[in-house]
Amino acid sequence: MRGKGMFLAGLILACASAQAAEPVPLADFARHMKFGEVQISPDGKYLAAMAQIDGQRSLSLINLADNKAVNIRPRENAQVIQLWWVGPQRVMYTVGEAVGGLEAPVANGELHVVNADGSGNDLLFGYRAGAGTTGTRIQRKEGELASAWLLDKLRDDDNSALITVRPWNVSRVAVAGSDGLFAEARRINLRDGKTRVVATAPIRIAEFLTDHDGVVRFAYGDDVTQKRKIYYREGDDKPWELLVDEVSSSGRVTPIMFNRAGTAVYFSCGGVCRWDVATRKMETVWSANGADPIELVMTLDERDAFAVRSMPGRVAVSLLDKAAPEAKLLVELMQQFPGEDVRIASRSADGKKIVLEVSSDLNPGTFHLYDVANRKLTALLARAPWLKADDLATMEPISLKARDGTSLHGYLSKPVGKEEAKNLPLVVLVHGGPYGVRDTWGYVRTAQVLTNRGYAVLQVNFRGSGGYGFAFEKAGYQEWGGRMQDDITDATKWAIAEGIADPKRICIAGTSYGGYAALQGAVREPDLYRCAIGDSGVYDLRLMKSRGDIPQSAMGSGYLDMVLGKDDALLAQRSPVNQVEHIKANVMLIVGGQDKRVPPVQGETMRNAMLKRGKNVEWIYQRTEAHGFYDEANVTDMYSKMLAFLDRNIGAGSKHDAVADEAAAPAAED
Repeated sequence: MRGKGMFLAGLILACASAQAAEPVPLADFARHMKFGEVQISPDGKYLAAMAQIDGQRSLSLINLADNKAVNIRPRENAQVIQLWWVGPQRVMYTVGEAVGGLEAPVANGELHVVNADGSGNDLLFGYRAGAGTTGTRIQRKEGELASAWLLDKLRDDDNSALITVRPWNVSRVAVAGSDGLFAEARRINLRDGKTRVVATAPIRIAEFLTDHDGVVRFAYGDDVTQKRKIYYREGDDKPWELLVDEVSSSGRVTPIMFNRAGTAVYFSCGGVCRWDVATRKMETVWSANGADPIELVMTLDERDAFAVRSMPGRVAVSLLDKAAPEAKLLVELMQQFPGEDVRIASRSADGKKIVLEVSSDLNPGTFHLYDVANRKLTALLARAPWLKADDLATMEPISLKARDGTSLHGYLSKPVGKEEAKNLPLVVLVHGGPYGVRDTWGYVRTAQVLTNRGYAVLQVNFRGSGGYGFAFEKAGYQEWGGRMQDDITDATKWAIAEGIADPKRICIAGTSYGGYAALQGAVREPDLYRCAIGDSGVYDLRLMKSRGDIPQSAMGSGYLDMVLGKDDALLAQRSPVNQVEHIKANVMLIVGGQDKRVPPVQGETMRNAMLKRGKNVEWIYQRTEAHGFYDEANVTDMYSKMLAFLDRNIGAGSKHDAVADEAAAPAAED
C-alpha cells in the first residue's frame, strides 16, 4: 500500500538514521518547525501549509499537479497562525504580530483570503480593514476592534462563510459585565468582506455550533462565575433557550457536531454522548475509564463521526461505527505506521484524497497524501527533517497512586541506550496551565533536550490536569501548593522507589504553573530536590490576583477566585517568595521582560528574596521575550544554561560536556 511517493523540491521527508544516538545540537532543538498545519483543497488539487520561510511563518500554496509552491508572506513582523479552505481554490488565514518588542507573534484577529494560485490576497476583516490592503484594495466598511475566526465554510456557497466575531474590550475595566460586547456569528462575503449578523450569543464569551445546513444552533461558554452554559435554538430567528446550566447539572458537557441526519448531536461529556434533538435525552455512546476524547474522527464527507481519539496513555482510536467504510480505511492506514499516531488532517470534498498527519514521541510530525481510489500513499512534508528518530528518546506511559489513593498518569523518558538503566539523574518536568492542560504522548522538545544529554525525565498529570474527566480537573481547584504539589512529590518518590532515579540527583523544573511547582517543590521538599528551575513562574499567589493580564477582566478575576480561592493568608503561605528560608536547592529563574501573563515582577521578587537570604540563584533574563522564550537564539542560549546548571547540580548522565554547550551559545541579556 505504501507507494514510492513524490518528493516536493526542498520538502523531502528525512530518513531516520540507523546510527546510535549522538548529542543533537541545541540549535536543532530550538529551531521552529518547518511546517505547521497542512490542509488539502476541496477539489483535491492544492495543499495549503503553514511553512517557516526565512524565519517567518508563511502560507505555502502547493499545486499537486507540478509540486510548485507559491508562498504568501505576511507583512513584516507577522506570522500565519491559522488557515482554512473556504472554497475549491480559496484559502482564509489569520496572522499574529510581533508587537511591543515581543519575540513571539500575538494573534491580531484579522481574516485574510487568497486564491490557490497566490492571486487576490486581501484583508477581509479586522482593525485595519478598509485602510488599504495587499491585494484588491476594494473599498469596504471601516475596520473593527474585534477578533474573528472561521465558524462554518458553508460547503454549498463558495462566495460566503460563517465567522465568529468577538469584540475587543477596549476599556479593560475589571468589573462585572465589562468583558466586551456579546460574541456574534456573522455571514461574511469572501469577495468584499461585508458581514451580516446571523446570531448573537446570549453570553459574552461564547462559541457557536452550526448544523450541516450552516444554521447556528448552539451557543456555549462560561459565565463570570466560571459555570458552563449551553444555549440551543431550533433555527434562524428562533429564540435561545438554556439547555445546560452547570450550576444545576452533574458535570461539564460541550456540543461537538451534528450527526448525518441532523437528528442528534455529539457532546463531549467525559466520554462521548449523543443528544437526541426530538426527545432532548442524552445517552453515552463511548467512555474510556475517565479518559476524555481528544476529537471525533469524521467521515470523509465530514457529516458524521465514526471514531473517537483519546489518550489514556498513548493515542487510542475507538470505533463508533465499525461498519463505516472509513473505519476499515483508517485501520489499514494505521497499520502502515505501527507505534505512531495516525490522524486524518484533512480530506477533499469528494473524499478521494486524504492528508494524513503521522507523529510520535520520535517524530514531531510528517504529512502524507493518500489516494483512496488507487490506494497510493505518498510522502509529502516533515515538520523537522533535521531531527533523526534514532537520536530521540521514547516516552513511556506510567501509572501510580497518590498518597490518598487517587490514580495518576504520566510519562517517563530515558536517554537512548539507557532504557533499562537504574539510578539515573532525573528531571521532574511539570506542565503549565495548570487546569485543563496535560502532558501528552508525543514529541516534547524540552524532554528530548534533557534525555539527549543523559537525564531521565518524569512528567505527571497531577490532579487539576485535563484529559481525565472534569471531576479530576476540579479536584485541583484551590490546591496550588497543596494536593497538586503532593501528586508531583508522590510521582517523584515513585521514581525513586522503582529504582529509576538516583535520590541524590533530582531536579524539578517547569514553565508558568510548572515554574511555581518547581519552586514550591523546593520549599515543601527541601531534601528531595537538589535544584529547581522556574521558567516564567508564579511565585507570589496574591500578586497573581492583581498583576498580569488575567485579573484585568471580570472573567479572569472570577477564574482566579475560583481556582486560587480568596484566603489571603493561605495564598501567602503557599507562595514560594514567602518561604525562601525552607529552600536548600540551587535555583535558576528564567524571565521574559515582556511577559504579560506572569509579569517579570514575579521573578524579580523571588530573586531578590533569595539573594536577601543568601540563597543560590541563577538568572536568565531576555528583555524582548514574553511568556516562554520564542526566538531560536534565545531558546538555544536558555537550553545551554539549563544544561550547564543541571550538570553542576545533579551531574551529566552522558559523556557530553554541558559547559561546552554554554560556551558555544550566544550570550543572554542582563
